[in-house]
Amino acid sequence: MTAVPRPPAPPRPATRRPVNRRAALEWVAVHSLGLALGLAFALPVVFVFLTAVMSDEQAFGEDLWPREWHWGNFAEVFETAPLLTYLGNSLLYSLLATAGMLLSSIPAAYALAKLRWRGRNTVFLLVVAAMMLPPQVTAVPLYDAWSSLGLTGSLWPLVAPYFLFDAFSVFLLRQFMLTIPQSYVDAARVDGCSELQTLLRVVVPMARPGIAATALFCFLYTWNDYFGPLLYTSEVPERWTLSLALSSFKGMHQVEWNLSMAVTLLIMLPAIVLFAFAQRSFVRGITFTGVKG
Repeated sequence: MTAVPRPPAPPRPATRRPVNRRAALEWVAVHSLGLALGLAFALPVVFVFLTAVMSDEQAFGEDLWPREWHWGNFAEVFETAPLLTYLGNSLLYSLLATAGMLLSSIPAAYALAKLRWRGRNTVFLLVVAAMMLPPQVTAVPLYDAWSSLGLTGSLWPLVAPYFLFDAFSVFLLRQFMLTIPQSYVDAARVDGCSELQTLLRVVVPMARPGIAATALFCFLYTWNDYFGPLLYTSEVPERWTLSLALSSFKGMHQVEWNLSMAVTLLIMLPAIVLFAFAQRSFVRGITFTGVKG
């Protein structure tokens, strides 16, 4: 006997779930401040982008939306000014300064946080006092010292101080290292580790979020630094950074706002990408969550 196949059951009509308007309104009410702040920060970036793809005439007018998208503005700025040279100078300045800051600030922060020695609190107060000292106060004597050494007109006066001392980085790393339990450090010493081994094998891996946040702070500060390159490299255009070149670019092209905005967007892009990849470590380092597990 052959079984007669049953006809397939008719598909059930798709039922739409009722939209919970109250929950949606509550979500908007709870996140309203964050949405407003996000919109306030995003609007200038959108304005810069829209102006960068406009024509010269439209960028100077009152239009907020481009009639034609001129993507060639981003290529034209490289023909107008040697931006690749300025980009290399900015990367060299920021990367060397960040590396020098980490090499000098991590041992200093470890000594202030985990070592007990006479005068530790006094030295920490001096670090805090150095943090409050404006850089303009020491600009004249430092410039005189670098000028006597014949190093003005180069990036050395900008990079070398980070290999010696950076008060803000020492303070930030010291505060994070204080959240690391002392028992880990004592256990490493009992196992026979020296202070250098304890720092490299125990403290540095556990303080990775704080180190990442401090490095990001230093990189962004040096990337956007204008006063230092203006003071030491203004007379040598081959040593200009992007921030200094952008100012002179606006002076040479006062009417070509589309090109100026294109350069601005290109300068902002590396910082935005870096922060997007390091956001989690940055937030963990700032909140000082301590050690988990």
